[in-house]
Amino acid sequence: MTLHPILAEVTARIAQRSRASRAAYLARIDAAHREGPHRSRLSCGNLAHGFAACGAQDKAALRSGHAPNLGIVTAYNDMLSAHQPYERYPELIRRVAREAGVTAQVAGGVPAMCDGVTQGRAGMELSLFSREVIAMATAVALSHDMFDGALMLGICDKIVPGLLIGALSFGHLPTIFVPAGPMPSGITNDAKTAVRQRYAEGKATRDELLEAEAASYHAPGTCTFYGTANSNQMLMEIMGLHLPGSSFVNPNTPLREALTEAAVHRLATISTPGEHHTPLGHMVDERTIVNGVVGLHATGGSTNHLLHLVAMAHAAGIVLRLEDFDALSGVVPLMARVYPNGSADVNHFHQAGGMPFLIGSLIDAGLLHGDAHTVWGRGLDAYRKMPALDAAGKLAWHEANESGNRDVLRPASEPFRADGGLRVLEGNLGRAVIKVSSVPGDRLVIEAPAVVFHDQDDVKQAFDRGELDRDFIAVVRFQGPKAIGMPELHKLTPTLGVLQSRGHRVALVTDGRMSGASGKIPAAIHVTPEAIDAGPLGKLRDGDIIRLDAIAGTLEAKVDAAEWAAREQVHADLSAHHTGMGRELFASLRNAVGSADAGATIFARHDRHHAADA
Repeated sequence: MTLHPILAEVTARIAQRSRASRAAYLARIDAAHREGPHRSRLSCGNLAHGFAACGAQDKAALRSGHAPNLGIVTAYNDMLSAHQPYERYPELIRRVAREAGVTAQVAGGVPAMCDGVTQGRAGMELSLFSREVIAMATAVALSHDMFDGALMLGICDKIVPGLLIGALSFGHLPTIFVPAGPMPSGITNDAKTAVRQRYAEGKATRDELLEAEAASYHAPGTCTFYGTANSNQMLMEIMGLHLPGSSFVNPNTPLREALTEAAVHRLATISTPGEHHTPLGHMVDERTIVNGVVGLHATGGSTNHLLHLVAMAHAAGIVLRLEDFDALSGVVPLMARVYPNGSADVNHFHQAGGMPFLIGSLIDAGLLHGDAHTVWGRGLDAYRKMPALDAAGKLAWHEANESGNRDVLRPASEPFRADGGLRVLEGNLGRAVIKVSSVPGDRLVIEAPAVVFHDQDDVKQAFDRGELDRDFIAVVRFQGPKAIGMPELHKLTPTLGVLQSRGHRVALVTDGRMSGASGKIPAAIHVTPEAIDAGPLGKLRDGDIIRLDAIAGTLEAKVDAAEWAAREQVHADLSAHHTGMGRELFASLRNAVGSADAGATIFARHDRHHAADA
C-alpha cells in the first residue's frame, strides 16, 4: 500500500529537521557499540562485584563472558495495581534466560507513582518530573556496563516514557518493553461516571463513591480506561517495542506468562552479535515516532503524549513538533471508542481485535510505516496478528482481519470520525493543544467570559458557592512545569462536566495538564509560554471574553490590542507549592525545565525554533 502523502511529507520533514541531531546521536551510540560491553574487560574485582550474588550456573556464564547478559530495569511496587504483577517477573526472566543459554540480572529499579492516587494532591506536582527521575534512574541501572540487552518492566503514565528516554541513552543495547496487562473489567465506566457526577453535585455520599471506585479499580493490572497508562502500552506496540499483540493481555494468565517468556527468548536472540542484532537507537527512527503519533490519533489517546512523544523523540535525536501532530491529526481517522471517548474499556478493545486489527487496518490505508524496524524484526506484518495458546499450550499468532465489535473498533475505511481529534490552537493567549475526539460537535467553539483561578481547588469552591452556574471559560494559570511542575487538573472534570450537562457553555484554558481521561469538556491545555514565564495568561482578567475555536485552531482574548499590549502581568505567590511532600527537592528541575511544546523536559532546553532544528 502506498503511503498517504501527508504521512510521507511529515516523516520527511521530521527527518530533514533532525538530520544533524540524529546523526550526532547515532554516532554516539555506534561508538558505544564498537566498544561493546565492558564486562569482559572489567578488572577482576569489578567483575567479581558484578556476579557475587549469582547462583553457580549464572556465575560461571558471567565469568566466561561469552553469553549475553540481559539487564532488567523494573518499576515494580505492590501499592500500584499496574506494577504489582512485576513482582514475579525477575525470577521468571532469569529462569527463561538460562533455558535460552544467557543470563539475566535486575540492573535496578525506578520509581513508579500513580496519578490516580496523587490526583489533586501535593504529590501530583512531582508527577511529570518523575519521568526525568525515571530516565536518570534507568541510566544509573545500566551504567554498570554489565549488559548486552535490556528488558524494561513498566506500565504507567511517566514510567514508560522515562524508561524509554533512559534506554535511548544506551541505544546501542537491544531493548524490549515487557507489559503486565490490564486488570479484568469491573463496574461499567458509565456507572462509575454517573456516581462521580452525583457526588460532585452533593447527591451521592463518600461511601457510595468509594464503593464505585473500588469496584472499578479492583485487581492487579492497569486501570481499564484509556488514559495515559494504556496509551503507553498502545505506543510501545505500534512503535514495535512490545511483542506483537501483547499490550492488553490480562496479568497472571498462562498467555501473559507465555508472552513474557517469548520476550526473553527474543531479547536473547537480538542481543547476540549477528544478523538479528537490533540496537534500540537504530530501531527507533523517524518512522517509529510517526507511527506512535498515528496510533495516538487513531485511538484517541492521552494528551500527555503531546509532551512524552516529543521528549522521547528528542532522546533519539529526533525533533518532533506540535505541527506534526496537527498535520497527522487531519488525515488519521479515529478508529476506537474506549472510555473516556466511549463506554467500552481496553479489555473490550482487545477482544474486538485490539492492536493487531488497528495496525493492520492502518497499514492497508497507507497510514502507517509498515516497513519500520521492530523488536520482532523488520516490518509490522507480524503485529497484525493476535497471540493465543494452541491446544498444546504453545504460543501462536492468528490473523485479526475483522473487528469483533464495531461499536468499539472500526476499520480505517469506516471510522468513528475522519480525523484524530487533536488540535493545536494559537492566538494572543499563546499556543495550546486540545483533544476533541469526545467533545460534542456543538461545543467545539466556545466564546464566553473568563473566570480566572490560580488553583484548581478554587474552581470547586466557586462551584459550591453557586458562582459558576452560567456560561464561562475557567482559566487555571500558574500550573505549568516551571511554576509548580505541571500537575494534571483532572479534578476539574466532574465539576465542569456537571455544568456542561446543565446546558452551560463552559471550557477550560490552562498552562497545566489534563489527564488521559480528559473527555467531553473543551480544554485548551499546555498553554505556552506558561504564566510564570511572562505568558499571556498572566494578562487575563475576570470578565475578559475568550474565544476557543477548535475548528479554526485559535485561542484568543477578545481585548483591544492596545489595551492588551499595555497590560501588566499578574504574579502569583507559589511558595506554598514549592515545599512539603518532597517538592523542595525538585527546585532544580523546575528551574531547568523547558516549555511544554518542547516536551517539558530538562534534557532539551530549546524552543521550537532552536537553531539546531533548522
